[in-house]
Amino acid sequence: MSKTTESLANNEAARLEAGIRGYAEEDVTPERTAVRMGSGGLAVYATPRMTCMMEYTAWSSVEAYMAQGMGTVGTKLEISHVSASPVGSRIRFESELTEVDRRRLVFHVAAYDDSGLIGEGTHERFIIDNQKFMDKTQKKLEQVPGGKDE
Repeated sequence: MSKTTESLANNEAARLEAGIRGYAEEDVTPERTAVRMGSGGLAVYATPRMTCMMEYTAWSSVEAYMAQGMGTVGTKLEISHVSASPVGSRIRFESELTEVDRRRLVFHVAAYDDSGLIGEGTHERFIIDNQKFMDKTQKKLEQVPGGKDE
């Protein structure tokens, strides 16, 4: 990362402080079940969907703090899915920014249905310059035989 990008990312982090919270909700539909998503054989809320929404809740909680051209990417997710939720349940997601370490953001994430906690854990994100990140990502195709330029 260049000094300029590092400086921009650190400026974004300076705007953030522990305690920022995020919230989201969704219903358990047949499309969001383990059997339909391919992560299991039962018609219960799928763990991959829960993790997706945990990431979304954390991301959306800090996105408004980012200057134009800056963003965050998920780099780590450690969760437990402790209770199954049937089709028809309403799932509520919460995130809380618990640590800001330069460009690294750490969140506590949790999910609940009407009966209580169904999952929780820790999620990390890093502040990035969106264009530089995408440029670096696209360059991977140029390094792969049969990639973009072949």
